[in-house]
Amino acid sequence: MADRSAFNLDAYLADCRQHCHRFLARQIQALPPLPSPLRDAMEYACLGNGKLLRPALVYASARACGASTRPDGFAAAVELIHCYSLIHDDLPAMDDDELRRGRPTVHRAFDEATAILAGDALQALAFELLAEDPCVQSNARTLQKCLRLLSRAAGYTGMVGGQSIDIAHADQTMNIEQLERMHRLKTGALIRTSVELGNLAAGNEHDERLPSLCRYADCIGLAFQVQDDILDVTGETDVLGKTGGADAARNKPTYVSLLGLEQARIKAQQLTQEALDCLAGFGPEAEALRAMAVHITRRGH
Repeated sequence: MADRSAFNLDAYLADCRQHCHRFLARQIQALPPLPSPLRDAMEYACLGNGKLLRPALVYASARACGASTRPDGFAAAVELIHCYSLIHDDLPAMDDDELRRGRPTVHRAFDEATAILAGDALQALAFELLAEDPCVQSNARTLQKCLRLLSRAAGYTGMVGGQSIDIAHADQTMNIEQLERMHRLKTGALIRTSVELGNLAAGNEHDERLPSLCRYADCIGLAFQVQDDILDVTGETDVLGKTGGADAARNKPTYVSLLGLEQARIKAQQLTQEALDCLAGFGPEAEALRAMAVHITRRGH
């Protein structure tokens, strides 16, 4: 295996972010103008200071599975779904947040109605870009599978379902199994789909390593949320880019509230190691995936 320390993750993430942002900017700016701030709100939501970890996972998975080109439509689609979810999660009827990615949330920068419509438009654009990606235009079966994966990850059996559980359990007790189920839907489903889409972009629908790749994604998706819960307690608002301590203020169940800070840290490390073990069947082409697994639990350090 290649020397993991030689892989420059910061440079890789910066390159993925720049590449995906350029692609997204072209797509949004190509939309016909309207006598409203809708297009400006869409740009504000998805071309800001986000890390774009999900698009980077699409690119990294495609690279690990042997893709020769970057699946820009796939990467942009998962980022647009993520951005739409952030807009809606921040609304007064949901988490009522004022800060996202270090600046005012969309409904604060514009208005609530524009924020709702921007989220709706980004969600629709995600499926349009996915369907138009050159990787699937000549393969109806692969396109169908990609659309099904993304719709399930975004909807009732994924992100939306997880968010509904989160809202329903505010100010209520939750055990660790219930918490994990919620986050596997709310956060983990889209992360797993990012990795699966990368595999499909490489033309490896029947790759025997896919179950290991999916387990890797499940582990980092859960580790991401555990680390988020840790940072909500230990991080500063200006570092997080969102309001620190928000979960505790809303009395929301978290890994820290259920396990304690030290055990939550141990769980995050265990999940990271399991994710790395899942990549044992891959060679140097998966170094980006390995580095991203480690990065997730080092955020805030």
